[in-house]
Amino acid sequence: MTTDPGTPSSHDEPISDEPIGVVLRRMRKARRMSGRALADLVGLSQSTISRLERGIGSPDLGEISRIARALGADDHQARELTRQAERSHDRMTDWRPTSDSLAGRQRSVADWESAARVIHDFQPTVLPGLLQISPYAKAVLRLFQPLARLPAEALTEAAVLAAVSARVQRQLVLADRSKSFSFVITEGVLKDAPCTPAEMLAQIGHLREVAAGYGNVSLAVIPDGAPMTIPALHGFTLFDEEMVIVDIYNTGLISRGRRDVAIYHQVFGLNLDRAVPIGPVLDKYQALYIEALTGTRDT
Repeated sequence: MTTDPGTPSSHDEPISDEPIGVVLRRMRKARRMSGRALADLVGLSQSTISRLERGIGSPDLGEISRIARALGADDHQARELTRQAERSHDRMTDWRPTSDSLAGRQRSVADWESAARVIHDFQPTVLPGLLQISPYAKAVLRLFQPLARLPAEALTEAAVLAAVSARVQRQLVLADRSKSFSFVITEGVLKDAPCTPAEMLAQIGHLREVAAGYGNVSLAVIPDGAPMTIPALHGFTLFDEEMVIVDIYNTGLISRGRRDVAIYHQVFGLNLDRAVPIGPVLDKYQALYIEALTGTRDT
């Protein structure tokens, strides 16, 4: 017999491997209950319910149990959901945002960025989202658009533009001086441009402004030919000591496991040790893009 997707599994069936926030949100929606009504029922704030459903921060296991029971889970089901939440800390899980839109995914990341105090971001192929100007962001989103696991109506030009706007809006967090940001990229990020030379010149100008204007932001680049200490397999972002997001082609993988987060902090440190200040490398590529645009090298 098929289990109702709005309820936890029966005693004889395993609980889903989905992120616990996704499961609880589906249970709440199946009961046509608002987030505020659920918050009032279990004695939590609406923002706590929202953060839990979006997978922000480490869920309190007691809160998981209370919410599950309020949504109709029996003792066995509540215990299984709590165990599922506990297990989710110890492995990489697919990030499946609750929003079926490109812009909604950007807002989910913005929530994590807002909650974190220290963010470390390593990217070997494209600029970190917090550093992208609109033309660059649009070009990158279009490249990944064919791989997005979204309905066709969520992949229109208007949807892409909304996602670009949401990605650029995320950058307001850089102005919060109580937070610190450390970005490391490879030289290939500047070399293999997804957009035109004119747009790359504007992007380089923006990187200079960020590097000069934000004392809480550091930008570094691993130059071509730097001795390898660890292969640059993929990009990733660390949020405090709490969470890592690993970038893969069709989604992101999330872990809040202590060992996973510690390993990625170690990898970030190894990459940072190989990196140099970004200014001279920006000078190099500014000259190259001017030459590509005008046919003459800037002297």
